[in-house]
Amino acid sequence: MNISMVFDKLRAARKQDSDKDYIVGLDIGTEFVKVLIAKMNGEELGIVGVGRARQNVSDMHSGAIADIAGVVQNCEEALAQAEEQAGLQARKAVIGIAGELVKGVTNTIKYRRPQPDRPLDVAEMELIIEKVQERAQGKAQQQIALETGNEDVEVKLVNSALVSIHIDGYKVSNPIGFQGKDVSVQIYTAFAPMVHIGALERVAEDLALELVAVAAEPFAVSRSVLGTDSSSDFTAILADVGGGTTDIAVVNDGGVEGTRMFGIGGRSFTRTIMSAMDLNYTDAEKLKLHLGHEQIKPTVKQNAMDAIDKTLDVWLAGVELALSDFDSVDHLPSRILLCGGGSSLETLVEALSKRKWYEDLPFTKRPTVHHIRPEEVVGIRDETGKVTDHTFITAMGLLRVGYDTIVGSSDGDSIKEKVNRLLRI
Repeated sequence: MNISMVFDKLRAARKQDSDKDYIVGLDIGTEFVKVLIAKMNGEELGIVGVGRARQNVSDMHSGAIADIAGVVQNCEEALAQAEEQAGLQARKAVIGIAGELVKGVTNTIKYRRPQPDRPLDVAEMELIIEKVQERAQGKAQQQIALETGNEDVEVKLVNSALVSIHIDGYKVSNPIGFQGKDVSVQIYTAFAPMVHIGALERVAEDLALELVAVAAEPFAVSRSVLGTDSSSDFTAILADVGGGTTDIAVVNDGGVEGTRMFGIGGRSFTRTIMSAMDLNYTDAEKLKLHLGHEQIKPTVKQNAMDAIDKTLDVWLAGVELALSDFDSVDHLPSRILLCGGGSSLETLVEALSKRKWYEDLPFTKRPTVHHIRPEEVVGIRDETGKVTDHTFITAMGLLRVGYDTIVGSSDGDSIKEKVNRLLRI
């Protein structure tokens, strides 16, 4: 039986015999496809299946799908591995979306209430949220149109989350029932071009998966460390360094201030080595990954390090530029948490930790840098022993987004969760 017939049988089984208590996190990266299957058990997720497949160089471009058929085959391979380990087929899936044209921003809308003496209710909150989303979509459309040169580009909302609410200048956790004239609401929204979302929907369809959510990947990473605690005071800069892009999220007191992406990732370092040392892509990648090996000649290592250093300067400038966009925050968090395969490059972590790239940004002190470990992800437990490092964090975050979408939170008194469930409808 050839491989395509095997995949056809798996797809047919997925349609007919999927378990409703399970969810698939599908991280379609530039370098690898990663799949996690997890069982939803109350507020906890247990990972029961793990799969991983390498992408071809031409399958992805700057974090976005370039070859749908190629990506589908790689996803099927990774999915089959995860399903074999889990001993079941899961149908509900969340897929991550990345790339420079995915725009995630936190917008603030100030709403003057016509009847300040009347207690604020849910219907009025819905009206305010609608206004914020309309404004955010208009801004995203303009920005993407400017960057693509296409005024008719269509964009779609992929994620929304409440950041904060103030009434007459006072921060409140639950505005329902409050009186007051001026309501200020901050909501994080992420938009992406329809062409990118359409490609992901086609991948899900070809895999016979039910797509419950598409998530901006830096938003998914933030969900991985925030969990279900609506009153979290978690504060950090999250950087997901993938093969094709670097995705950055700034989280302040449990709220996503915004996300930025730029098109430099692990493959940029590999290509620099290729060019400088006249190697093919495979050999350049192998050299990059084994620079610390004692069998590599000192001159070869030095040449590779010099090549990497050139791209590292450009990458650090990209990080600085991305963080300089957060001009609404008084101070940037002094903790940087890394994930993604590209962040495995030791010289990258060292440069981020020791160089003075941060001096013109509003940090109160030199930022500390470390990788996010799977055990730090809130409410997700690995039962396979195969989720061992920072390269799986994005996929774990996608599971959390899926849980949020399907189940919501059991905290019935939290307006933050009520509004976030409203935003997910």
